[in-house]
Amino acid sequence: MMMSGLGFTRLASSCTPRYLSTATAWRTLSNDIVSDCIMAPSAGVRCNSTAPLGGDKQAVGAKDDKGIVSYWGLDPTKVSKEDGAPWKWTCFRPWEAYSADLSIDLKKHHAPTTLLDKMAYWTVKTLRWPTDLFFQRRYGCRAMMLETVAAVPGMVGGMLLHCKSLRRFENSGGWIKALLEEAENERMHLMTFMEVSDPIWYDRALVFAVQGVFFNAYFLGYIISPKFAHRVVGYLEEEAIHSYTEFLKELDNGNIENVPAPPIAIDYWRLPPNSTLRDVVLAVRADEAHHRDVNHFASDIHDQGRQLKEAPAPLGYH
Repeated sequence: MMMSGLGFTRLASSCTPRYLSTATAWRTLSNDIVSDCIMAPSAGVRCNSTAPLGGDKQAVGAKDDKGIVSYWGLDPTKVSKEDGAPWKWTCFRPWEAYSADLSIDLKKHHAPTTLLDKMAYWTVKTLRWPTDLFFQRRYGCRAMMLETVAAVPGMVGGMLLHCKSLRRFENSGGWIKALLEEAENERMHLMTFMEVSDPIWYDRALVFAVQGVFFNAYFLGYIISPKFAHRVVGYLEEEAIHSYTEFLKELDNGNIENVPAPPIAIDYWRLPPNSTLRDVVLAVRADEAHHRDVNHFASDIHDQGRQLKEAPAPLGYH
């Protein structure tokens, strides 16, 4: 590789035992060589084949507003709100925001009748006991823990349906997108509660352990029986509704401070500017009720001996 005279001089002057004995000197040396290559594009220098081949394009090392070095010429997408104000979130876009449907029936319940349904029901009830014991009335951390688990099934189910669609050269009836939307919605719940809660180290360690076990268990469960897997998620969402209802009671009783809603929640659910944590919990609970319906519906489809692709997926049904 060609090198400018300045870079070669620095390389020669740096090759002494004093410099070779430290990792810092090597980092300094590498930075000097790279900077010399970038500073001398007119000499025809190409660093790792990064020099642009076009004649009028900007040279290597151009930085965007965030200081990220790239030669691909891909600028960050600039979007704005309806009022023209800059959009400050990169984890979701304005067209992904929506208003939660708070009118949904929160008391609906699928009574377990078949053996598989009863297995799913009691699996969820068994998992609830250690959760209650660990978090007790710490509903902020409980919500975060719940969302780290709740965001897994949609991603696993969507991924497996995606692979199935590729193997069989068939469409999915929109269910891939529906399940991935569910996973993304649950992740946004987590991003919201991170603004109002501060998990301690063993909460984070528990997330690592639970997510690792649950991901693999649900992956295997979905492969063996999608009907069982969706039914489990339906019952998990029923428990989530109960947990958020208890969260609201604590807020109403003054045991938890009803702080202002985080800005990310106001933009995501299109809440009024003066919204509070209570409004956020109401929106999240409504989302969980919708996820309950979707997963019980998916399980019912399998229970009738049909495939998900035979029933159009409820896209955008949060």
